[in-house]
Amino acid sequence: MDKYLLRTVAAAAAALALAACSSAPQPTAGTAPAPTTAAAKPAEPVSGKTAFYAIYKQARPWATDLVALSLSSGELPGFNNQDGKAALWAAVFASPSLHQARHFTYAIADAGAVQKGVTAGVAEAWSGATKEAMPFQNSAFTVDSDAAYKTAADKAADWLKAHPDKKFSLTLASAARFPAPVWVVMWGDSRLYVNAASGELVTK
Repeated sequence: MDKYLLRTVAAAAAALALAACSSAPQPTAGTAPAPTTAAAKPAEPVSGKTAFYAIYKQARPWATDLVALSLSSGELPGFNNQDGKAALWAAVFASPSLHQARHFTYAIADAGAVQKGVTAGVAEAWSGATKEAMPFQNSAFTVDSDAAYKTAADKAADWLKAHPDKKFSLTLASAARFPAPVWVVMWGDSRLYVNAASGELVTK
């Protein structure tokens, strides 16, 4: 083999090796291409209704006469609550027949002592409804937390512009002075009430 032919073979081999390193292997005839793995979508804050019904499914077997007392947003390290959605929600359900109440949490991810999904607390004695804390049925609220937040934020638009760093919190509860359960939307000490059945702002 002469020198010219040796150089030609060497150049072709080098080019083939380079192409093999820089391109993905092609499937041979008769074989299916290797499946690709889609990246897992990062967890995102959820609305109150999403958390409420996830908790309700877990709480329902505890008591057949289950009623809700409250639902409140919380914070989870590494996540930012926004637009009426939260990474952590806490609910309290009660059983009139058992005279007990039970706390539950719903988290979108593990964070320290907080576990992803629904976690049930121990049942505690419950003396029954009061004027300031009345149980409500699931059907009593149709307005979700994000819609309630928008209503409140629109009303408080000027105040929020002047206080852009204020974090919000939401609580769904029922009291005798309101005609239906209400979302209490809070920024620090400032709060607005949104009817959870109609979506309208209400006064105290």
